[in-house]
Amino acid sequence: MNNISPDDQERIDAIEKALLARWPENRIAPTLERIAALVDILGSPQLTYPTIHIGGTNGKTTTARMIDSLLFEMGLRTGRFTSPHLESYLERICINGQPIDAKELIFSFNDVSPYFDLMDSKFDNPISFFEAITALAFAAFAEHPIDVGVIEVGMGGQWDATNVVDADVSVITPIGLDHMEYLGKTISEIAATKAGIIKEQGFVVLAQQTPEAAVELLRRAAEVGADVAREGLEYSIDSRAIAVGGQLISITGLRGHYDDIFLPLHGKHQASNAAAALIAVEAFFGEQDLDIDAVRAGFANVTSPGRCEVIHRDPTIILDAAHNPHGAKAIAETMQTEFTFDDVTGIVALMADKDALGILQALEPVMNQIIVTTNSAERSMNVVDLTKLATQVFGADRVFAEDTLQAAIDRATKDAIRPLSDESLAILITGSVVTVGEARTAVRKKYTKLSEGSDK
Repeated sequence: MNNISPDDQERIDAIEKALLARWPENRIAPTLERIAALVDILGSPQLTYPTIHIGGTNGKTTTARMIDSLLFEMGLRTGRFTSPHLESYLERICINGQPIDAKELIFSFNDVSPYFDLMDSKFDNPISFFEAITALAFAAFAEHPIDVGVIEVGMGGQWDATNVVDADVSVITPIGLDHMEYLGKTISEIAATKAGIIKEQGFVVLAQQTPEAAVELLRRAAEVGADVAREGLEYSIDSRAIAVGGQLISITGLRGHYDDIFLPLHGKHQASNAAAALIAVEAFFGEQDLDIDAVRAGFANVTSPGRCEVIHRDPTIILDAAHNPHGAKAIAETMQTEFTFDDVTGIVALMADKDALGILQALEPVMNQIIVTTNSAERSMNVVDLTKLATQVFGADRVFAEDTLQAAIDRATKDAIRPLSDESLAILITGSVVTVGEARTAVRKKYTKLSEGSDK
């Protein structure tokens, strides 16, 4: 992705600008009408390859990355569509595990963009950013061509733009409260919307769910005659041990046991994501047994940027894209059980429409002090409001504020320069995918500059 020519980069930036000029990602009109008409006029590229469709509240992107890695290791050409992105929108459309080549993206955009304008003229509401980039991914995958699409739901399920696929296998990761203004006020209502990706006579993998979510998901599966595999019943995680750089797990799947799998990701929730990914791949291959070496290699090669990602050492800087209480609890539990830091400084920037209090309460036990700040998004919660909430949860003496994420990172890293800091101190940056994406870029730049300075 770094080898893009200046001309191509200019075009890529212009395409992003054109896409962003459309309805923003967080503005939703709950209907498939426009995307259905758009893919229809494009010749239904999303139906030219089989798909695995991943919905749920947390863990969707990582599960998609795991499924992609497994399928690729088994010799298939893969297309993976995930959202949102951390640093570049090209990350959303991956072919064979790598972000789409700039030239391929430009070609696909030139091919499909005239139809965006045509659809804009036919409907009351224009094609949105998310609908446009979804159609772009479908077309790029058909053009490549791929053997299998791994498609992550953007929001919800039933009326999400990705739901024009006819998935062979659906996966639903744990469901929690998020996007309540669109999906419903209760777990049951949210689960009913997310259940919309379960297809007629299809197969659905259900990660561990609350009872009220499970009821809705199983109701939908029964209505459409889908086969179901549930974590803890039809499949299970048999063992999990913390290992250097990740964990060692064993899973009982639909067709047997898979032992000694090294997963280079931290946290119990990642073992659950891995199990769901493996079962999805088993279901996709049907009666065919999976090669254990390919399974092990597929998991060993998984990366999940921005998900409990250790991006720097001395001081240890960890990035996690938790943006709701469910995600915040998962990273807090991982910090407590899998690391041994004496002192953790949190840097938190949240979106104003999130359950800030719930997120802060989940993070409080693992942060000795917190620096609240903002990211560059218009929806970012302002520092004054976030400081008030953080003071309620942490107490005034543990809360610090900085106007920018860069200033927060500078402050935390400066404070972390103490004797014997290497493994005893950590900085955890979290609160939103935007925060983590911007922090990733900022931390990389900061330490590149420092190392260049020390070389001179």
